[in-house]
Amino acid sequence: MKTDRLRKFLVLLLPIILAGCISAQPFPEGVNVAQPTSPPVVRAPKVGQEWVYQVRNVFNQAIIDTVTERVVSVGNEVRIARSGMNAGQLPDEIQSPWGVILQDPHWNPPQTFQKGIPLWPEQLQVGWSRFYNTKYQVLNYPNANYYWGLSMVANNWEQIQVPAGKFLTIQYHNEIPSFESDDVFRMASYRQEDLWLAPEIGRWVIRRGYGRYLMSGDFWTTAYWEDYLQWELISWK
Repeated sequence: MKTDRLRKFLVLLLPIILAGCISAQPFPEGVNVAQPTSPPVVRAPKVGQEWVYQVRNVFNQAIIDTVTERVVSVGNEVRIARSGMNAGQLPDEIQSPWGVILQDPHWNPPQTFQKGIPLWPEQLQVGWSRFYNTKYQVLNYPNANYYWGLSMVANNWEQIQVPAGKFLTIQYHNEIPSFESDDVFRMASYRQEDLWLAPEIGRWVIRRGYGRYLMSGDFWTTAYWEDYLQWELISWK
């Protein structure tokens, strides 16, 4: 019980500590715009739709890969095949229905959820928020289930410029404050990300996120980092 109380306290304190660690890192800036009277509809999926992203290490701004994501099937499931110029073939993303993630390859290791979680706000309205919880399995390792809880908040509408052009986006924040890792040696884990969804293309134009975790005896001030990456759209069709 004492260990559980300590873990909860550390998780609550974590966002404050991490803000001090990463506040100097550049953050994407768009131009705030008013909430549309009629929120745009997210583009429906079709085979052949494609998004190409440049992936950067946020800490040193180095480009680590260029990743192509392409819709290869639409039906009961929407399957998006993915490949990197450097990484080669990557795990697929699977949604069912469109906008609800069942297999999420963006975190490491890739996850398959028992119950799907929305990929973007269910209502494209500033101030909308919701908390989701489910369990996941690590892709290709179906013998264990792990807790996953995600808080999603829609912050504002922005016009934002990326290499692929200028887009009207809804900017939202995801926080996964205390999920269960498949790594049994982790004491606590935390992830967060910011996304700029462009309804007209059915995908985000920027996705930026990181994770941190503790091993036994560690403190958040010296917590281990997962990758801290920013995905930026360079082309789409």
